[in-house]
Amino acid sequence: MAINAVLFDFSGTLFRLEQDSSWLTDVIDDHGQTLDLEAQTELMRRMTAPVGQVVELDAEYRQAWNDRDLDPDLHRKVYLEVLSRSGVPHRDQAEALYNRLITPSEWTPYPDTEAALKLGAAGGRKVGVLSNIAFDIRPAFTQRGWDTHVSSFVLSFEVGAVKPQPEIFRAAIDQLGVGAEETLMIGDSEDADGGARALGCAFELVDPLPTAERPDALLGALRKHDVF
Repeated sequence: MAINAVLFDFSGTLFRLEQDSSWLTDVIDDHGQTLDLEAQTELMRRMTAPVGQVVELDAEYRQAWNDRDLDPDLHRKVYLEVLSRSGVPHRDQAEALYNRLITPSEWTPYPDTEAALKLGAAGGRKVGVLSNIAFDIRPAFTQRGWDTHVSSFVLSFEVGAVKPQPEIFRAAIDQLGVGAEETLMIGDSEDADGGARALGCAFELVDPLPTAERPDALLGALRKHDVF
């Protein structure tokens, strides 16, 4: 069946929180040392990992981690703990880094994001953005004028479900007014985004590489499914 709707994940798919050494210049660990490049890279990975527990947490924080994308308060609580356990022990520095994480303008789009959104919406198709996330990502699109290509944003903290739960995919499909069998989901996580297959959607995996290293994976995913 022809693809009449495309769902895109956000983090690691359309946008990426890129490593910026200026954010971490003044971050001091428990030993009074600044973070080296390896530690900075690992810290960014932990801040954006789509699945899996990134540090050892006690029972209270494990529950907060599991529910982080359903509640902004839990999201803040557990990520400040993750930062504390990842070499950022000072609360003011952890809060400054966390605030960058939840600021959409700090996220970098992949080189082909704009083209993919436009092509996805061409010919009367519908485009949706479907994300496990606890903050509003719409400004990342509106400030670039890309929201005109997106018919629906389905965010986990707004709908009360997270990928791969079928409820969040169903909400996205229903909002677009299409059938699952005519919908393509594109995302960077086989575990989370791949859950769309359970409803009958097509699925294409992209690698959440740095933006400079992934120039056209979104276009390749659309082309593979004859979207253009």
